[in-house]
Amino acid sequence: METFFKIFAAVFALLFGYAIVVQFNDPDALQWILIYLVAAVASVLFIFKKLKTSIYFVLTIFFLVLFFMYWPESYEGVQLDQGMKTVNIEEGRESLGSLIAAVVMMVYGFRTRFLNKSKV
Repeated sequence: METFFKIFAAVFALLFGYAIVVQFNDPDALQWILIYLVAAVASVLFIFKKLKTSIYFVLTIFFLVLFFMYWPESYEGVQLDQGMKTVNIEEGRESLGSLIAAVVMMVYGFRTRFLNKSKV
């Protein structure tokens, strides 16, 4: 099971890294590069067991706040193949990216909590 979670974290570290790379044409690129960098670094640190459970839950709350902040007024989908037609599509992408990061951080938090309790 330990191997599964390490692979899971490595895949998400790569996916968050990819999200960083594709921000180059985003209007608020620096902000989202930093946000996805936090998620990528947390994924790498999860592999090496370097963060406390509470940090992952704080990150979960952070990404959930972003999810709600960026949820568009009118959801039009994410339409990956057509570029950014409207602000609602861009906000939908940002919001869903934040939700994915929140879920991943929650998985990390519960996994580290489970591991810490099983060692007692």
